[in-house]
Amino acid sequence: MHLIKLNAIGSTNSYLRQLCTQKVLKDFTVVMARHQTDGRGQRGTNWNSQKGKNLTCSVYKVIQDVNPDQSFTISMVTSLAIVRTLQRFNIPKLQVKWPNDILSEDKKICGILIENLIKNGRLDASIIGIGVNVNQVIFSKLPKASSLKVITGQVYDQDELLKFVIDDLRSSFEMLFSEGASSIKTSYENLIFRKDKPSTFKDTEGNLFPGYIQGVSDYGRLQVLTEDDILREFDLKEIELLY
Repeated sequence: MHLIKLNAIGSTNSYLRQLCTQKVLKDFTVVMARHQTDGRGQRGTNWNSQKGKNLTCSVYKVIQDVNPDQSFTISMVTSLAIVRTLQRFNIPKLQVKWPNDILSEDKKICGILIENLIKNGRLDASIIGIGVNVNQVIFSKLPKASSLKVITGQVYDQDELLKFVIDDLRSSFEMLFSEGASSIKTSYENLIFRKDKPSTFKDTEGNLFPGYIQGVSDYGRLQVLTEDDILREFDLKEIELLY
C-alpha cells in the first residue's frame, strides 16, 4: 500500500482522480485525510464528517477482467470488505443498504462512492471512496447516522482501521478474480438490508409503493417484487427505500 496522508482536502476521490492524470499510480495507492471539506456521497449528496474523528480515504485499484456494464461488482466487493473489517471489531448487526451504505443496528456508519476509469472501452481502474463514522458522536439532523463509538462506546484508531480495510479489500478482490462474480453476488445479497421483508419505496415522481427486495441483477439494479407479483428492477436514481 502506498499511503498519502493529508491534513485537509476537499475530496479524497477528486484528489486521487487528479493525481492519476499526472502519473501512473501503483495498485492500492491510498489517500487518507484527517478532514474532508467537500466529501461526496450517492445521489449527489455531501458526506459530512467532523475533523479528525472519522476515516475518510480513497483507494486506487487497478481493475482487470471486469466489463464496464458489470462494474457494480466493484461495489459489492468493497461492501463485503468493509463488513469483514467491521466484523473484526465486533460491530453488531451489519447489513448493506443497497447499493453500498453499511449499516449497524439499522443506522448508517459507512458510505462508499466508486468512480470508474474507462480506457479504450474497458474498465481500467476504480477510485474507491470510503467514509466510516468512527469516533464522531453528534450527527445534527441525521437521525439515521451513527458511528462505531456510538454503537460500542469505544474509541478507535483510524490508522488501524484503515490497515484492515485495505487488507480486506485485497482479499475480496482476490476472491473476485479467483472465484468469479457469482460468489461475490451471493455473499452481498445475503447482507442486503430488508431483503425479503415488506418495505415501502418511493419512485421518481414521489409515489409510494410496497414491495419485497429479492436481490440485485448482474448490473447492480435492485430487484423488487411488487404487489402485483411482478419482479421489477430499478437503478439508483429510480427508487428510494423508506424505513
